[in-house]
Amino acid sequence: MKSPVVKRSIVIAGHKTSVSLEDAFWKGLKEIAGGRDMTLSDLVAAIDSERQHGNLSSAIRLFVLDFYRNQLSDHKTGREGPRELMAAGAASSA
Repeated sequence: MKSPVVKRSIVIAGHKTSVSLEDAFWKGLKEIAGGRDMTLSDLVAAIDSERQHGNLSSAIRLFVLDFYRNQLSDHKTGREGPRELMAAGAASSA
């Protein structure tokens, strides 16, 4: 399965930066942002603020991978997954 690399400009803290990711990672990132009621820029800014090493593209890939691995793990163990937790968090903050 080959996913072409797509370069996009994102504004982080008022600064425009370019990020190159495979299309599959862009799709996953958009899905996660939507599930958290965040803009893509806000989610990328949050990932950027938490990274300690490496470049932003790598940090985003690891974030998306961890998100879906946690979802799979939660599904296998019968625990609430990130979507359910996100929905519960959104409901309690409303």
